Amino acid sequence: MQNTYFTSEELELKNRAFLLGDAVKVSFFVRNSKLIMDEECYFFLMASMRKMRMNIPLTYTLEFFQNLFNEKVIIDQEVKSGIINFLVYRNSDGATLSKSTISYFFEVDDMVDVLAIHDRHLELDLIKEINVNNNLLSNIRVHCPENIYAGIYAQENDLDDVILLNPNKRIARSTSGNLLFLEGEIIKVPKHSEGAYISPLLENFVTFLHKNNLADIQEHEIIAFESQKAEEILMISDEKGIFSVNKIRNKTFENARFAELVEGWKNSFSFSI
Repeated sequence: MQNTYFTSEELELKNRAFLLGDAVKVSFFVRNSKLIMDEECYFFLMASMRKMRMNIPLTYTLEFFQNLFNEKVIIDQEVKSGIINFLVYRNSDGATLSKSTISYFFEVDDMVDVLAIHDRHLELDLIKEINVNNNLLSNIRVHCPENIYAGIYAQENDLDDVILLNPNKRIARSTSGNLLFLEGEIIKVPKHSEGAYISPLLENFVTFLHKNNLADIQEHEIIAFESQKAEEILMISDEKGIFSVNKIRNKTFENARFAELVEGWKNSFSFSI
C-alpha cells in the first residue's frame, strides 16, 4: 500500500518546514484498528513542541488526536496496523516566531504488525567523520543534516543504517532509531544524555521487560567497541518500526532472545486484540 498523506490545510510550498526545517516529528501507532500508546506519544509531541518554542493550540488535546487519527486513518483508510508519522511546523504569521500559528502534515505507513520485528535484518557500521550532538534538542525528531549525510553514506556502502557517535566518541543512536545491546541477562541502552532519541516505543518495551523481570535494563555510556561485544542487537525506530541487527563489520549477531522478548511484549497488548 502506498503511504497516505494528510494536512491541516492546503500545503504551501513556501513554509518554514520546507525552507528552514522548523518542524517537529512524532510517531503514533495503530494496531488491530486501535491507537496504542497514544497518551505517551501525545505527551512526547507536546514536550517536543515546547522545546522548539512552538505556540501550541488549545485544540491540541489528546482527544483531538484520537478523533483525528480514528477518523482519517482507521475509519477512512481502514488501516489495521501502521505508523502515523506526524509533523508539525511553524507558520510565519505572528508578530514573533513564538506567537506564530502552526500547521501539521502526517503520513501513514501501513504494515502487518507495528510491534513485530521486520523480516529484513540490518547490516550496520560505524560512521566516524561526523557525530551527533547530545543537548536538549538532540533527543527529539527535528531537522538533522547528520541523518541525511549518514543515510547517503549507508546507501553508498551497501549498508541498511549506520551507528552515529556523539562528540565523546560514544554510541548515540542510528539515523533511524535507538539501539539495544543484549549481553546475557543485561540489555544496555544509550542514555538520552548521550544523544539517543526519546522514544515512546522503546520506553514501552523496556518498561514491559522491567515490570516482568525479563531482563536487567541498564542505561549506559557505550563506547563504539562494545557493539562488537553484544550477543544480540535490536533497533527500535518510532518512525520505521523494529529491526534485528544481523551484522556489524565482520561480526554477525543472533536474534532469538530479542525475538522472544518482543513476542511477549506484543502479547501483552491484549486489549487491542
